[in-house]
Amino acid sequence: MSASEPTPASRRQKAAQTEIALKEAARRVFARDGYLNAKITDITAEAGRSAGSFYKHFTGKQDVLQALLSDWLAQAGRELSAHEAGDDLSAEPALRARVAAYWHTYKAHLPEIQALGQAALVDPEFAERLAQIRHAQLQTMREHLQRLKIAGFDLPGTPVVLASAFNALLEGFCAVWLTGKGEPAGRSLTDDEAIGTLTGLLRHGLTGPAHSA
Repeated sequence: MSASEPTPASRRQKAAQTEIALKEAARRVFARDGYLNAKITDITAEAGRSAGSFYKHFTGKQDVLQALLSDWLAQAGRELSAHEAGDDLSAEPALRARVAAYWHTYKAHLPEIQALGQAALVDPEFAERLAQIRHAQLQTMREHLQRLKIAGFDLPGTPVVLASAFNALLEGFCAVWLTGKGEPAGRSLTDDEAIGTLTGLLRHGLTGPAHSA
């Protein structure tokens, strides 16, 4: 191998950089044009890459979206596993950690989350993927709530139904405030206000209001 020829390591590094550039470009195109209107040529132009390089990494925009969704779910899992607050949702730090992870990952991955919702309307595969993601979130929350019930908390419903309400509130709140459509409050929310509001509402709803001494 001559000095001018790329090494296997450098080729792998270049390929990884191209894949990242294409995914980031897809996120921008999905955010700007919507998933259903996005074209491969839009993504490659945004990334400054050729169509040939795109197809070395992905089979189509569906494949790009699948990769972005995997990144989103992996980040959410890392945030929760790295947090030391535990999983006792009767304790405010643990509940706040779960709410914060949901808010931050939704905010960070808004283009692909919106793209998933659009893709699910026309593609059964993505409709199933969306259902799987929601089911996994519900299962985790059911387990947390079941532990509260066993610990003696008088929950305002069964763990199964409460988990559904819990996740619907988080998803709906994030969808309203992070898409730029917002409620008619005349202002946006800071991360701390959003997380604090959700945490307080959910904590009081699950374990009862705080009592003064």
